[in-house]
Amino acid sequence: MNNQEAIRDARTLGIPKMLILGLQHMFAMFGATILVPIIVNSQYGLPLNIQTTLFFAGIGTLFFHVCSKLKVPAFLGSSFAFLGGFETVSKLDQGIYANMPADEKLQYACGGIVVAGLLYLVLALLVKVVGVRKVMRFLPPVVTGPIIICIGLNLAPSAVSNAATCWPLALIALAVIVVFNIWGKGMLKIIPILLGVVVAYVAALIMNALGVTAADGSALLNFAAVADAGFIGLPPFQLAKFDLSAILVMAPIAIAAMMEHIGDMSAISATVGENFIEDPGLHRTLIGDGLATTLSAMFGGPANTTYGENTGVLVLSRVYDPNVIRLAAIYAVVLGFIPKMAEIIGSMPSAIVGGVSFMLYGMISAIGVRNIVENKVDFTNSRNLIIAAVILVCGLGFSSGITFTVGGATVQLTSLAIAAIAGILLNAILPGNDYEFGVNDSGDQHRGIHA
Repeated sequence: MNNQEAIRDARTLGIPKMLILGLQHMFAMFGATILVPIIVNSQYGLPLNIQTTLFFAGIGTLFFHVCSKLKVPAFLGSSFAFLGGFETVSKLDQGIYANMPADEKLQYACGGIVVAGLLYLVLALLVKVVGVRKVMRFLPPVVTGPIIICIGLNLAPSAVSNAATCWPLALIALAVIVVFNIWGKGMLKIIPILLGVVVAYVAALIMNALGVTAADGSALLNFAAVADAGFIGLPPFQLAKFDLSAILVMAPIAIAAMMEHIGDMSAISATVGENFIEDPGLHRTLIGDGLATTLSAMFGGPANTTYGENTGVLVLSRVYDPNVIRLAAIYAVVLGFIPKMAEIIGSMPSAIVGGVSFMLYGMISAIGVRNIVENKVDFTNSRNLIIAAVILVCGLGFSSGITFTVGGATVQLTSLAIAAIAGILLNAILPGNDYEFGVNDSGDQHRGIHA
């Protein structure tokens, strides 16, 4: 199929085939997109909603397409980069966060993501004014790579604790993902996370019927909420709230997320054979991604990000028409109005989430390593070694962050925020920065931090 000529106008295939191609893109993003609210719910206790997530994945994608002049075949799904931020906000217990209910903590977490999305606009303005190469000198792989490594390693303990609730189920999910990731063919290779979730869920149904329980003796599955849910209903929107501590938790993560965006734009450009960084321009795609994230979080959804999974579908199908992606976005919006499906997904045992997270969190850190390797970062150079070392120690050592008081308000800097600040400052201060964006296309294409 990869030998066929590229199709840039899917209308030539007819409407039925276009609709099927849109479904293919929806399935590619589905597993990873719904996994974010599942993890935030089951691991961190914050009620991030699946319906809201799907709705804003679709709306955000359509919004991105408008901002990028309808030229870029990209889908925006849930960002994994912010999972550590959700976990940190869920554990805040000082100042206004003392005895705060989980749903209100989620609102403050979303407020932090709103600000993170707006930082995209700042980078977009800088790119437009001074050019992408000058901006990227302050965010080279020796800074972004170790930050991405820290994101994955900080999340690792939660994967183990969830898997421990039922190791057989977790190992089934992990094994299925590995098998399809390595030996899968065609579309099956594109959606290993979705397959891992589905196969493990079927296994959970069988195990539950046979009387197998979780490690604490509770039932593996509980369908009470599924029975109560309706077939049609509005996503449960809620407005974001703002506090400096939550903003300082979430905002620095935008650095890694923006690097992911730039890598995805490079990868999509290489796949399609058009330079989207030049036309419609990186500043436009950054604005689209940032505003989509801000819009989602403002009403209780997660951060959005361009999805490498859908770039894989472009490679597989060789259909590069953005209209097909927009069909997938419409499907996602429609799914956002089906509460019963959301509750079925929400009934997934935490052990399955743990098994999937084993792969997912490890891949986040591994992609940070890949970013360093493919950009040929020289660690015999003392400058690079110092920057990476300080980022890693800050990102992993300050497990509780730093808490201080400003004007009577309690402010907390997370380990990732400290690492990002330290890395960017050291990179700016220490002499010898020779990184230039665009010289190594392969390295620039692989900055992504989703599965």
